[in-house]
Amino acid sequence: MGTSISEETERIERQILSPHASLAAAAKGRERQEARDDLRTCFQQDRDRIIHCTSFRRLKHKTQVFPQVFGEASGRATIGDHFTVRMTHTLEVQQIARTIARALRLNEDLTEAIALGHDLGHTPFGHVGEGVLSKMLGRKFHHAEQSLRIVEVLENDGRGLNLTWEARDGVVGHSWALPAPATLEAWVVRFADRIAYLNHDLTDAMRAGIVGLDDVPGPVLTALGRTHSERISALVHGVVDASAGRDTVDMAPDQLDAMDQLRRFMFKSVYLAPAAQRDRDEATHVIETLFGHYVASPEAMPELYRTIGGDARARAADYVAGMTDQYAFRLYKELER
Repeated sequence: MGTSISEETERIERQILSPHASLAAAAKGRERQEARDDLRTCFQQDRDRIIHCTSFRRLKHKTQVFPQVFGEASGRATIGDHFTVRMTHTLEVQQIARTIARALRLNEDLTEAIALGHDLGHTPFGHVGEGVLSKMLGRKFHHAEQSLRIVEVLENDGRGLNLTWEARDGVVGHSWALPAPATLEAWVVRFADRIAYLNHDLTDAMRAGIVGLDDVPGPVLTALGRTHSERISALVHGVVDASAGRDTVDMAPDQLDAMDQLRRFMFKSVYLAPAAQRDRDEATHVIETLFGHYVASPEAMPELYRTIGGDARARAADYVAGMTDQYAFRLYKELER
């Protein structure tokens, strides 16, 4: 019997990838053993499973920063077809991460799988929902941990996606608030995520009239550039230049310092700005109402969320966290009648 295409791909990986890259042939495996796929390596399968899962499709109707459902009702400036949603953010992270991984000769398939799955666990209405569920649960609710729960448990009618250990480690490890991941590919996604969200959130904030380009600290613009493209290019080069040929992924000091300055500016002037308080208040009320309803009336949830492991509050959090903005807002309106 001849060599399969997936085996040939693994052979090519061994020849061309960095000695620090994750090889599909050396993957630690899945929780449930599966037969080899003739066409795709295990990391390619991981990527495809994420793209085809329901949680990934819902990202197109989940807020990045500016909730569209509230703007529609009020005519606010933060409504429009061009604002970033969780899906477009994910695709930008995927693109940036693949560019870096290719430059460093790391495994692009694993990098892509991690990038596509990293935000599956985000709540409706962005990070506001995360904070509300943390308060309601009495413990930290973190979207990265919820992303892992989705791919391990909630997807596929409670069977999970059965991803490789490397993909699961990268999905939960993409957040800087959680322990570091094990692979360089996951570290690439860590940097790509921050590069992507800081730049598209700045563009959205300027589009909404919350800040102007000249409000951005001068050293940031000097170091990274005045356009969206220039800033991303500078930060990507910063990662590649600092990481090429090494067994770690890092960012050059000048670009890292500029990125940290930009992040501090975004938190002060955009994420926590008074201009966004009304949206935050409305999102908080919607999620608190839904969570309270499903804790008190678990029979109102789909069967999966009535039978999955965990107590009533954890199950309600699973259900509410998985909702799109529109679906959550519609259910809330029905409860308010």
